[in-house]
Amino acid sequence: MKLSKTEHRDGAALALATKSIELTVTTGVGPRITSFRPLAGKARNLFLEFPQNEKRALGLMLRGGHRLWHSPEDAVRTYQPDDEPLAVKMLPRGVALTQPVEPRTGLQKGMKIELLGERTVKVTHTLKNHTLWSVECAPWALTMLTPGGYGVVPLLPKGDHAKGDFLPTWTMIPWSFTDLSPPVWKFGRNFIGVEMAKAKTAQKIGLSDYPGWSAYWHDGATFVKYAPVRRGVNYPDLGCAFEIFTNGGFLELETLGALAPIAPGQTVTHTEWWTILEKLPRPDNDAAFDQKLAPAVAAWLRSLKV
Repeated sequence: MKLSKTEHRDGAALALATKSIELTVTTGVGPRITSFRPLAGKARNLFLEFPQNEKRALGLMLRGGHRLWHSPEDAVRTYQPDDEPLAVKMLPRGVALTQPVEPRTGLQKGMKIELLGERTVKVTHTLKNHTLWSVECAPWALTMLTPGGYGVVPLLPKGDHAKGDFLPTWTMIPWSFTDLSPPVWKFGRNFIGVEMAKAKTAQKIGLSDYPGWSAYWHDGATFVKYAPVRRGVNYPDLGCAFEIFTNGGFLELETLGALAPIAPGQTVTHTEWWTILEKLPRPDNDAAFDQKLAPAVAAWLRSLKV
């Protein structure tokens, strides 16, 4: 791993790289991962980057890239600003970043970024309760992807009605503003696809259960994130372990932890694993998904041994 100082929007940041991938993480604000790109080919950033003159959303600078929130979403609690410098701890394979305690919530966000081998990133998110009472919320990891690509989330394996598979295994949860009629949505046999460019308004759905990974294809490079679904826990938003959002300008892949009280002084964690797969076809049809993307992701997941 190579680690070096850099800047993001005139603020302090670090670049972490192997021979195959590079990330940029902010240290002057955040924590945020603002860039994730392959080093071969066009070396483009797959994460969305907001311009420096962006307007605040309910008091928060979105900035783009990857961030940690706490769910369920609330116009005040969720959108607390993260404009202060972070505590930085260097690790053998990465860096741990911790923000100051949020004054209005008493919660403190942390993010540990580790490079495992050439092409895998482990991101451990933490929420610590610094108040004198329990706070019920869930860690919520959101990744904003740059325009022009295609998002997919796999579905659980099919059952067989003829063999007695009579009961449901998962639920799809639409938001109040979601419209399933536009061609934004592609319902394949084993996946749900999202064509962000065709979204004229905000669109969002959640899944109660799925194989734990989701992906975003852009010009031959595919970003994949994985967070295992935990059995027997209460997920937020009517039971969502995963959520996907687009408004036509970007696409967001979101994983969630359990919705539960965080006791005073307690820290909860939520972990994702990332990779970039290259030279795969656009996964917008059953053949490309079943024969190319899904096997490539399965091979990567076997290498994680988690």
